[in-house]
Amino acid sequence: MSSVEILKNKDCKVIIEKGELISFQHNNNEYIHQKGNKGWRNSDDEMFPVIGPTAKNNFIVHTKNGDAILDQHGLLRELEYSLVSFDKNSAKFIKKYKKNTQIANSKFPEKSSEEKLFWPFDFTFQKNFTLERDVLNIEFIIESEKGMPFMLGYHPAFLLSDSGEETLESNGVEITLTDVYKAGSNACPVQNSNKIILKNIYRKDLEITTKGFDNFMLWTEVDNMLCIEPITQYTSYTDQKFSEKNMSLSDGKNIFSVAIKIL
Repeated sequence: MSSVEILKNKDCKVIIEKGELISFQHNNNEYIHQKGNKGWRNSDDEMFPVIGPTAKNNFIVHTKNGDAILDQHGLLRELEYSLVSFDKNSAKFIKKYKKNTQIANSKFPEKSSEEKLFWPFDFTFQKNFTLERDVLNIEFIIESEKGMPFMLGYHPAFLLSDSGEETLESNGVEITLTDVYKAGSNACPVQNSNKIILKNIYRKDLEITTKGFDNFMLWTEVDNMLCIEPITQYTSYTDQKFSEKNMSLSDGKNIFSVAIKIL
């Protein structure tokens, strides 16, 4: 089975590699940051079941099922997607995790003291792509025991012109790349928002709308790419402990979505 799936219609083409969005083209113009270019090493990723640097909490997350050991942004990124279904306009992927299974931490030992990560809950995490005209819809379905604590973030990287002139708009407020740079590793918060517009240079603008997240954070260190990340909670600039007291609680099945629209 191929590890690359391609979705196509009259104007758009989407390339997905092992569940990762690596290309979204409209009339042959690319909108996704390309691996190998300066900036981030990936094109998209998910942050689950926590968002943020757990090192400040000694990598411990407190839950009703006992303490977990998680690195920054959780452990979902260490698991591999399996393809569920695929056709010319859609692709579905899934990750499954058995509670307390120890997972190798790719950040160890260079960037972390924790060799193994684990989470004391079973869960399945489904990621569904659907291409409809000029819109790429991405849906996340999380199934677990009711009451499981979690945070969720989606971490796509968008291609910029390398001019430093792109701006964003959300809730009537303009955000510049200078604003994003100033936030540094904490990422620039855009809270209480389910829509953000990236005003591109040399290509059409993008509108990103979400359901279930209600916040974004923005991060980059270079002019040629920008991560626009829908998140359920913003954890930077706080001294909060990583505990289920500060997390959402599962309904048993929770659904979130992101729509990336060419304007």
